[in-house]
Amino acid sequence: MNIKGQSTLENFEKILKVKNYSQNTISGYVFYVKEMILRFDKPAIQITSKEIREYLLNYQYSSISKQNTVYSALKLFAKYILNIKYIEKVFLDRPRGEKKLPKVIEKQFILDRLAKIQNLKHKAILTIAYSVGLRVSEVVNLKIKDIDSKRMLIAVNQAKGRKDRIVPLSQNVLELLREYYREYRPKEYLFNGQFSLQYSAGSCNEIVKKYLGRDYHFHMLRHSCFTAMLESGVDLRIIQKIAGHSSTKTTEIYTHVSSDLLNKVQTPI
Repeated sequence: MNIKGQSTLENFEKILKVKNYSQNTISGYVFYVKEMILRFDKPAIQITSKEIREYLLNYQYSSISKQNTVYSALKLFAKYILNIKYIEKVFLDRPRGEKKLPKVIEKQFILDRLAKIQNLKHKAILTIAYSVGLRVSEVVNLKIKDIDSKRMLIAVNQAKGRKDRIVPLSQNVLELLREYYREYRPKEYLFNGQFSLQYSAGSCNEIVKKYLGRDYHFHMLRHSCFTAMLESGVDLRIIQKIAGHSSTKTTEIYTHVSSDLLNKVQTPI
């Protein structure tokens, strides 16, 4: 990419920062815009609305989620950098979302596997994530100061959607974290990487596969946590607050995957 193209990308990134998008979102949007720019043998600023539309029509999307992300990235680029008017006429309608139920892991299976982990850092990461359904980004961004042992709370700062929330800290998790801290002595971030202050999201996913199985991934701990909470009688509105969901409709999906709730249903025959 030439200097002008790189400069255009940098301007786009600055605008997204001013608009207060998260760093993960910015990185993704810049990546997809750069991918598009490299497809055209012309200055980025000269790309037309027709060319963007053709690009979107011929893009090989691996999922509906990716398609929506690419759409969002190029739409913002067209609006703020190319100053294209009547944006809605340029872009196609977004694809209809897939209504898939989250996959969950059985509670006792997780507890049994966690109990057998000898590596305290790995055990602490998986335990705190499962205890309150933290996303992988939330785990790696946790700082030592976010653990409030007096009030028995965990502060989750600037999570998805730039939202802060507070979640409960159980006595069992606190004792494990104290044991982990005495051995590893982390600095600033609760979980340090081997060569950096932050543990990586990729490493978090690897330890899930190592201790739970290759078919599992980190986000399944979140789904499994909220399903287990629901089955133990925690009010749906409380789960919504812990999860950081804006609407109870998002949280209600766990009522559809709870085997305990389904088993209580009296079928007509």
